[in-house]
Amino acid sequence: MQLHTSIENHTLVINLYGDIDMSVTENLRSTLEEKLDNEPVSNLLIDLSNVEFIDSSGLGVILGRYNRITRSGGKVILTGLKPQVRNVMELSGLLRIMEEYSSTGEALSNIS
Repeated sequence: MQLHTSIENHTLVINLYGDIDMSVTENLRSTLEEKLDNEPVSNLLIDLSNVEFIDSSGLGVILGRYNRITRSGGKVILTGLKPQVRNVMELSGLLRIMEEYSSTGEALSNIS
């Protein structure tokens, strides 16, 4: 897994590349926590358009950041979900609590 981060509109944008499974989640968790600790952001946008697979450990990382962001009034937004990743997100219930957009640009334009 690789990731790229940027800050746009008071939002930490994370572009993930590759599978999100137990072998990479500790690195993903620590990177996200470091960015959230050091950047003045309100929201987290996770672009999964280059992710083919996510397991429960990856879902746990996303849910943990959701809890952190929403405690301070922010949003977690998911973009670019491929069908198999979207199915996992739906089954886990994450799509009931997080916003989903087809693209990062669309999501950023809808952040209030």
